[in-house]
Amino acid sequence: MDASVLIKTFVAVFVLADAIGNVPVVLVLTKGMEPEQRNKVIDKAILVAIAVLLIFAFGGQFILSYLDISMGSLRVAGGLLLLLISLQMLQGDLDTPVIDKERDVAITPLALPLLAGPGTLTTVMLLMSESPNPHISVIVGIIGAMLVSWLILRQANFIDQWFGAEGEVIVTQLLGFLLAALAVEIGSTGIKELFLS
Repeated sequence: MDASVLIKTFVAVFVLADAIGNVPVVLVLTKGMEPEQRNKVIDKAILVAIAVLLIFAFGGQFILSYLDISMGSLRVAGGLLLLLISLQMLQGDLDTPVIDKERDVAITPLALPLLAGPGTLTTVMLLMSESPNPHISVIVGIIGAMLVSWLILRQANFIDQWFGAEGEVIVTQLLGFLLAALAVEIGSTGIKELFLS
């Protein structure tokens, strides 16, 4: 197991899932539900997010081969995408999803795109390419980050009272700063591959 890849995966997935920043959204989506119902919604959302991330992590290379896209190009594109998301986090401009009572909120918008959005999918695919077989590091990183996110979301009511609106903004901005640094790292690696190799 590659500890470096595991840590990178854990940090990237955890930051992009932004469980703390999504607590207010979870509370709105599950408004009027009993605690047990809310927990079931959160459990289902986490399982769906893990499944989607693992499928994309393992199937991503096939997509690249089929479309004839180099890893360097994907790293640059992924870095730019993550940078845009991190800037939105820093500026507090992330859109709140439209709530539709007729659909399963556990799948959308909670699992997709809040927990497993395009940035997260791109990141796990990129990190999978760096991981030695059998990609245990990425799998453990994804599951670990989702478990921590699950624990945070399970405490949604408590966290909402403890942090308050201002606290959630501060934490989201700190996570956005870390994500921006990770985006620059991924993008610069891609640029080196494209122009210096």
